[in-house]
Amino acid sequence: MADARPADPLDEEFEAEEHAPRLRLSRRGTVVLGALTAVLLGALSWLVFFSSVLEVRSVSVQGMRDDRLTADEVRSAIGGVGSGPLARVDLDEARRRVEAIPRVAGAKVWRGWPNTLRVKVAQRTAVAAVKGEDGQFTQVDAGGVSFATEPAAPEGVPVVELKLSQQALDVESVIGRPQLVQGAVAVAAGLPADVRQRAGAVLVHSYDDIQLQLGGGLTVRWGSPEQTDRKARVLVALLTQKGTNFDVSAPDSPAVSG
Repeated sequence: MADARPADPLDEEFEAEEHAPRLRLSRRGTVVLGALTAVLLGALSWLVFFSSVLEVRSVSVQGMRDDRLTADEVRSAIGGVGSGPLARVDLDEARRRVEAIPRVAGAKVWRGWPNTLRVKVAQRTAVAAVKGEDGQFTQVDAGGVSFATEPAAPEGVPVVELKLSQQALDVESVIGRPQLVQGAVAVAAGLPADVRQRAGAVLVHSYDDIQLQLGGGLTVRWGSPEQTDRKARVLVALLTQKGTNFDVSAPDSPAVSG
């Protein structure tokens, strides 16, 4: 006797799908569908890359810390590169133009759909102001980059000044003034922020004789620019002691007097 099992609903569903009529496009239908797709893609490309619907209408700038660098200055540097359809803006060129501004250490530029070009800048921070022979002060960042010259040093930034000894003048052809200034800036950059703000001046007498003048009449004999990190740590510890003269020129044998 045949086995009378009930029909499996899944089998019936698969069988129905197998025998269901399939939709097939004619050759003409395929051509029409392809043409419509091409038209749609073309219209979309025109909308994004050539129409005024998605063009740049504003340039948003962020990252400035003070009014020494303004959003208008950044927008002016970008110029015509930041106009037209947003999709066609050359982001790399816009970034290069922003980074060419002396006060800008770095920049990021991206598209803010639908109509905004966005820019974020990293502004340079002065760790020292080098006093020139003309009395002007050139601001220098921690990387040794000079980015601004003004009649006065920024508040809280130590002034680097050359007070060369006769010995330094005698060897100037070997260790020139640019190298001496570079060493002094490295010293200023290596100071903890709170100590740097107290340092009114970094006086350079020679390569091996750099002196800091701190607020309150304190002086620090620093010596050469070498071992700056070590000397900075030792100085922080020494400043907890009473005295007016601190010597970290030999950081393994520091001294306090006065």
